[in-house]
Amino acid sequence: MEKYIYSFAEGKKEMKQLLGGKGANLAEMKRLGLPVPDGFTLTTTCCLAYYENGKVFPDTLGTTIAESLKTLEQQTHKGFRSLEAPLLISVRSGSVRSMPGMMDTILNIGLNGDTVKMLASQTGDKRFAYDCYRRLIQMFGNVVYSIPAEAFEIVLTHLKEQRGIQLDTELTGDDLHSLTIEYQHIFRQKTGRRFPQDPMQQLLLATQAVFNSWYNPRAITYRQLNNIDEHLGTAVTIQEMVFGNNGTDSGTGVCFTRNPSNGEKKLYGEFLLNAQGEDVVAGIRTPQPISDLAVTMPTIYAEFERCAALLEQHYQEMQDIEFTIDNGQLYFLQTRNGKRTASAAIQILMDFLAEGLLTKEEVVDKVTFDMMEQALHPSFSEEELAEHSPFAIGLPASPGAAVGRIYFSAEAAQLASENDEAVILVRQETSPEDITGMIVSEAIITSRGGMTSHAAVVARGMGTPCVAGCHDLIINAEKQTLTHPSGQLKEGDWLAVDGSSGKIYTHVFELTQTAITPAFEQLMVLLTDMSDIDVRANADTATDLQTALSFGATGVGLTRTEHMFFAPERLIEMRRLILADTATAREIPLNKLQHFQTSDFEELFRCANERPLTIRLLDPPYHEFLPHDISEKNALAKALSISKTQLDQRLSELQESNPMMGHRGIRLAMSYPEIYKMQVTAIINSALVLEDEGLTVIPEIMIPLVGSVTELKWMRHYLETAITELLVEKNSHLTYKIGTMIEIPRACLTAHEIADTADFFSFGTNDLTQLVYGFSRDDVAKFLPLYLEKGLLPHDPFQTIDIDGVGQLMKQAITLAKKAQPQLKIGVCGELGGDPESVAYFHSIGVDYVSCSPFRVPLAKLALAKASIEAETFIVI
Repeated sequence: MEKYIYSFAEGKKEMKQLLGGKGANLAEMKRLGLPVPDGFTLTTTCCLAYYENGKVFPDTLGTTIAESLKTLEQQTHKGFRSLEAPLLISVRSGSVRSMPGMMDTILNIGLNGDTVKMLASQTGDKRFAYDCYRRLIQMFGNVVYSIPAEAFEIVLTHLKEQRGIQLDTELTGDDLHSLTIEYQHIFRQKTGRRFPQDPMQQLLLATQAVFNSWYNPRAITYRQLNNIDEHLGTAVTIQEMVFGNNGTDSGTGVCFTRNPSNGEKKLYGEFLLNAQGEDVVAGIRTPQPISDLAVTMPTIYAEFERCAALLEQHYQEMQDIEFTIDNGQLYFLQTRNGKRTASAAIQILMDFLAEGLLTKEEVVDKVTFDMMEQALHPSFSEEELAEHSPFAIGLPASPGAAVGRIYFSAEAAQLASENDEAVILVRQETSPEDITGMIVSEAIITSRGGMTSHAAVVARGMGTPCVAGCHDLIINAEKQTLTHPSGQLKEGDWLAVDGSSGKIYTHVFELTQTAITPAFEQLMVLLTDMSDIDVRANADTATDLQTALSFGATGVGLTRTEHMFFAPERLIEMRRLILADTATAREIPLNKLQHFQTSDFEELFRCANERPLTIRLLDPPYHEFLPHDISEKNALAKALSISKTQLDQRLSELQESNPMMGHRGIRLAMSYPEIYKMQVTAIINSALVLEDEGLTVIPEIMIPLVGSVTELKWMRHYLETAITELLVEKNSHLTYKIGTMIEIPRACLTAHEIADTADFFSFGTNDLTQLVYGFSRDDVAKFLPLYLEKGLLPHDPFQTIDIDGVGQLMKQAITLAKKAQPQLKIGVCGELGGDPESVAYFHSIGVDYVSCSPFRVPLAKLALAKASIEAETFIVI
């Protein structure tokens, strides 16, 4: 027969799955010898059985509760239905994972018209007895029968007004007696029945109500928000009452063992004298800071401080403690791991490490990826989010949170930003022309594109929140409207964007800002020390690189030179180059672009300060730089002094059916080698400038989209010839490396051949995934959600490595390449370089470094540290 009830003596903290957090921790505190009122717990399996039976208790539960009550009576020397020594109990919820305030509690179960008189007589305090009774009637009516709490509060407020008082504690025993009569009238009026006088009936109805609260609206919302499984169920803890409202030497409070906002090692909490638990959070009276308890009750405070330290050391976590003082006796009613900001969590962990409470390995184990994300990006409070529903949900393309006014073009966004407005850029999809608007935006929303779209990649690099591929939105830039399933927004309307969840709201939330703390920096050093794999950054500007270096990046694994051409004065030269139809016509824009590139590379090399810097030569197809709408085309024709007809003709000649698999990367350079020659000239010239300044610079030049060794040999010879001529001309010497991106399946299969011609490899996982699956990155958002929904794919392969397909190709390529060239340096520079699960896999197949967006560097470091610990543990085992 299933055991549905455990006494506190039978439980322990490891039984959390069965007893819920509250029940398991109460039992554990009992085992530690802390003062905890006696009780027992109905298990989570009892809750599940209750729902499986159509919200009916299992057959034997009533009998088992009665037996457990008898044991509790013996422990407390009181009787549940006794008039001589009435046993009063509380009924509290307690899920496996903490859900503070989301489910229900009822106190003072067992009071009725007779026992309240006996309690008043025994204690000599009529006020105390009837205060407990009126609280029971209100809580029971609200929780069990859904009577609005306001129905009772109105009567209470009216009575205080009649008496000319402000505080509940100023009411007399007679006042509270009359109030219980009024409350019972309200109860009967709202329910059509008398307030139950049988304590057992009260208990069973209260237990049923707490089970029912597992599916109340706020609990459902909280579980969805925090990814808590609804099939866990809740336990119910039944416990002897202790009374914080039992006079001036009684009280109740809540306390954290450390500051949950900043992690400071200091008790942080509040208490109220002559009050019960709900008074602290209700705001009816202003609580006192916990430090005042040291003055009011110094002996109690010293005991609390000792027990709090014991609990923190025992659980190796900051604790959130609920306590009651009854007639000068301290009792602990709950302890749990305290919720805290990410910044506080990191501070506490690093302090625990310094105090010897945790080892380095235990610290790394306790740091979560969500914690790291929150420490890096602004966020919205969970409490506020739970109160509002998003009007649209897209792909969480770049984490963080932002609020601002919506604008539909880069120009409008720039203008609004200049007027000190917080801007959210809303586009069907972004293109290089939008970069100026993207830079000034607090967040970016697109209705098209996926997790590797232009908007997603650029936003992640800048650390800007982004929601991409939000297909429920109809964005009309011309009319400046955003239409969604429940309405329409216009330019200048406010939005809130949660890039971590992909949710968009019309409610303007408050932002929780973040800052890099000394504890965070210490954690980065710890993570670096615990992994033998480097973490570089994908950085296209010195600003990006500086951000990455502040997070402990060891260099640059990918500089995308195409991103350097987005500024208006550069984009026009790039377009002039693309549209030129002769080598002579290409010379002028190439010279201008070389000037820009040289300046850019100088800045990057200087910022890198002798760290490795890998520069990818031009990779994307031409179409990414060309205008799309009529107004842009007209402006370009005018700027180039050509007719619209001439422009259309040239654009038609350049058009490709599948640009991502067409004339791009090394293929484009084969047709126009002078483009790559211009870029390597700029790289070498800038490196020589830095060499003259006393820095040692070893440029790493990366050729994209290589599919065969013959391609690489030809291009390497061409570039080396150009570099040699330049160095001879400058009468200089410079060490440099030429490597390639491995992003074509054929390159993986022939990696041993390519390794003989390359100085390094770097896997481009975006294109490799695209080509292995035959998915277009630009169009995958149209069908990928359906594949995920139907379970056809376990996850988005552009976000987490496909181990069985893409992963196996990478593993094979590394094996082949290392066999041919054991010292060959191999990295990963696609977006998967910042995905924790993917990074752990890359660690297992022997890459030398990963490279990712600056704000994902800490995540990659954490993933590698965890993978290193796991690998060492496996070896030990």
